[in-house]
Amino acid sequence: MYPYLVFAHSWLRWIFLALVVLVLVQSWLGYLNKQNFTEGNRKSSLFLLIATHLQLVLGLLLYGIFSPNTQQAFKDFGAAMRDSNLRFWAVEHISVMLIGIVLIQIGYSKAKRATESQAKHWNLAIFTTIAVVLMLTRINWTPLFRGL
Repeated sequence: MYPYLVFAHSWLRWIFLALVVLVLVQSWLGYLNKQNFTEGNRKSSLFLLIATHLQLVLGLLLYGIFSPNTQQAFKDFGAAMRDSNLRFWAVEHISVMLIGIVLIQIGYSKAKRATESQAKHWNLAIFTTIAVVLMLTRINWTPLFRGL
């Protein structure tokens, strides 16, 4: 099961990143150019939220059940904190990703509740930007593509 979850989690990050770029471009351009918030904007941000939550579910399955890295870290957390690889998987990756997911959720929710287009674009732009800057620091970039 582990290889399939890693495969799905690894490849879904590219869909997530493509959706992030789309939402960031739409929201910043919409805000700066004072454009109306369209149904396309709403759907893009919703698809980003869905991809984010799907990544969360896959990541939690890996973290809590299937990952040999976290299983090893849980055996001796003190020793894991001295090992940069184990610390990355046991603490850094999940902590920063959870913060990023919360920020994306907040941006989406605030945009959904806002009544003016400018506020919708601003909420998506600022919260997604902060989330992505954080998340990009804790994505495992090697290997770029994990296969089965």
